[in-house]
Amino acid sequence: MIDYIQNNQPAFWFSLGFLLLIIEALVFGFTSGVVLFAGVGGLVAGGMMWFGIIPHTWLAGFVTFGLGSGLAAALLWKPLLRLQNDDPPTKDNSSDIIGYRFRLADTITLTAPGTTRYSGIDWRVEIDLDTDITEIEGGSLVEVSSVDAGLFRVRPAQPAQ
Repeated sequence: MIDYIQNNQPAFWFSLGFLLLIIEALVFGFTSGVVLFAGVGGLVAGGMMWFGIIPHTWLAGFVTFGLGSGLAAALLWKPLLRLQNDDPPTKDNSSDIIGYRFRLADTITLTAPGTTRYSGIDWRVEIDLDTDITEIEGGSLVEVSSVDAGLFRVRPAQPAQ
């Protein structure tokens, strides 16, 4: 096995690169970055060996792997960061649940959401970030201001006139 890898180093570096990219996609969901850059470095090392740009030696492979990973990080860091920091798309607040009022069972804060049962489903309840409120006491009347999958964002409800 060792002889096979020694005699087929481009295949080793391609395999390592693709394995790291698969791990990045399946385990980290493209959030790590480090494994992504290392996977690209493995593909760069394999490609350069495949096309005869660098010799088929371990030293050349590891140096190219490191330089390829570093170059990928330098070139992709800002564009990937920009993708993560884009404002989320505007939420569609046209649901008929918007405006639904209920009483909180427990106190909720920005860091400790609660739950409520509605239509046979347990919904996570969070404070609407468009308000300046950091805590809503249990037993308070709240109103749903936006909805996501399994999530109500609420604000204190104004008493009925």
